[in-house]
Amino acid sequence: MIFSDPTTSSRPSAPTGPATVQLLQGIIDTAREAVFVVDDAMRIKASNRAACTVFSRGNASLEQRRLSEVIRDVHLHTAFRASIDKQETADLKLELGAMEKRTFDIHIAPFESQGQRHAIGFFYDVTQVERLEKVRQEFLSNISHELRTPLTSIMAFVETLEDGAIDDGENNRRFLSVIRRNAERMHVLIADILELSLIESGNVSIDKSHVRVAHLVSEIFDSLSAKALQREIILSHDIDPEGRVCADLGRLEQMLTNLIDNAIKFNRTSGSVEVTLKQTNGRSVISVADTGEGIMSEHLGRIFERFYRLDRGRTREVGGTGLGLAIVKHLSRLHGGEVSVESELGRGTVFHIELPAN
Repeated sequence: MIFSDPTTSSRPSAPTGPATVQLLQGIIDTAREAVFVVDDAMRIKASNRAACTVFSRGNASLEQRRLSEVIRDVHLHTAFRASIDKQETADLKLELGAMEKRTFDIHIAPFESQGQRHAIGFFYDVTQVERLEKVRQEFLSNISHELRTPLTSIMAFVETLEDGAIDDGENNRRFLSVIRRNAERMHVLIADILELSLIESGNVSIDKSHVRVAHLVSEIFDSLSAKALQREIILSHDIDPEGRVCADLGRLEQMLTNLIDNAIKFNRTSGSVEVTLKQTNGRSVISVADTGEGIMSEHLGRIFERFYRLDRGRTREVGGTGLGLAIVKHLSRLHGGEVSVESELGRGTVFHIELPAN
């Protein structure tokens, strides 16, 4: 088959032998995009490997099959039909697939081959691009929302002070305290955003060593003891003093501090937080368990997403940014490990950091 431009039909015809057809087939097979050639009977006359991979079950041949058998979409069928009949190009975007939805930008162009009209379609898979764009938009929206709340509070109290409240000896210090608290919240949020950005961009190095977990956990308990005491939370661990994991000391401290701090914040009053270490199947597993209310199963798959919160009001009340668990996830993967969660409503939640033993 020769793919000729209708505007050049007066030029000498190119050879139409098997070698030429094989050459053209080889050319379209090198394309990453799925390619279909459809004739005026709406049957697929040629396709490439990418098309078979995406649209053919078991990579069976697509040739001579009706387009509607392979892709059941009326808009696509109409666009191919119009391209063949009217000799016009067409562009459209479609979401295809029953189980796994994939988004394609499709360009369809007419051409003639051996006196017959055809249309060739190029399917550009933009699923990943669309997903990343959605993530970017959500991220920007979340950042704007998270920064707007404390900033609005700061501006309101500054205006109050400027309007004369600065001379109110009974309330001016309280107003300044509110301004400072919201400024600190913005500072923590921006620091977490920058930290997560560095980690995701791969600009964070890991310097592994054999870390004594019991000693590290005791230090974290000491730094968080005031928060725990305020809520009457008992902090405990039963880790062998010589128990070690292969990790970056600073990054492991960051991960455990995030998890233990969350376990204190979202625990019940007079609850407990327990940290354990197990060595199993060549892996080191550090677990942080609390006695809080637990997490509903529909939330478990999303709690490691940026800014995902079960209760936004309560998270802001206790000072969370919604980025801590995302940071833990990326740092554990940077170590070659993983983080997971188990939870039971009314009984509490357990986070597991699983790291390679060596």
